[in-house]
Amino acid sequence: MIAAHETFDGTFPYRPHFSSAPGFPMHYVDEGAGPVVLCLHGEPTWGYLFRDVVRRLAPTHRVVVPDHMGFGKSATPAGRDYRLQDHVDNLEALVLDLGLRGITLVGHDFGGPVGMGLAARRPELIARVVGVNGPTPFGQPGLGDALAANAADSPWFGWIARAHADGTLDPVLGSLGVTVLSVLRLNGFENPALATDTWLRAYGAPFPTAAESAGALGWAKGFATGAHRFEEPDGAARAALAAVPALALWGTADRTLNARHFLPLFREAFPGGRVVELPGVGHYSPEDAPEAVADHLLRFLADTADTADIADTAGTAAG
Repeated sequence: MIAAHETFDGTFPYRPHFSSAPGFPMHYVDEGAGPVVLCLHGEPTWGYLFRDVVRRLAPTHRVVVPDHMGFGKSATPAGRDYRLQDHVDNLEALVLDLGLRGITLVGHDFGGPVGMGLAARRPELIARVVGVNGPTPFGQPGLGDALAANAADSPWFGWIARAHADGTLDPVLGSLGVTVLSVLRLNGFENPALATDTWLRAYGAPFPTAAESAGALGWAKGFATGAHRFEEPDGAARAALAAVPALALWGTADRTLNARHFLPLFREAFPGGRVVELPGVGHYSPEDAPEAVADHLLRFLADTADTADIADTAGTAAG
């Protein structure tokens, strides 16, 4: 767990906030005022991934960026499970604690399934959905086949299966504080200039010990063991979400989550959604192309702004 006020040489200057509603100290950034944009990271990143999105969107929106259990500045409690459904439980508790509504969900990597889990449970809270190299599983009939086909293509998922079988998954991800660059490279970013000392320290800092790497290990192991459970929306939730504005931003050089497997699922869930492909951009698209990601988000928010946008009851950042 990173010290609450750590800014990583000023690259993450946002005031820390914590909620105990999920049953552990869950950290979140809460910047700006106006319609809520809820940004959800994936593996093995944390809210740092969205630092440029926060900077660009906070002048016009309330940007809330939680760290999932076991990641970033959130605690890594012992005796907890780190499956998809547990992260959905935690997110739902946080959202209800903060009273968020009129939410634009922005999900990267496993932040996509976590956000869609929230949408399945609480569709009335969701105003828009954005997948940024983030899947949008929502009970599509072809979901299982798409996941299997992607796993067969993906170096990351292939490595998880092999490492789990040969016993190296735990030691590699349990040492993530020093192996994080290898994991990030395996998943894929296309701009090697990103890997400054500060950047590496920011992504390695949440994982100083094996015990504090339980979040990243639990997510990977959940795939190896089939422990993750995707939330199944009912008919009303499907209809409600199909009607909201939606955007898929996808770096086409992503070799972890291949666009050809996941964009059809997005189009099925959101028939009127927009798809924007980012050539030459890898899996960590908010790192490879921060300005392009923020520009497309701002344009999408402006184009779809109407009376459905409801600022949360506080109207400003909490605290």
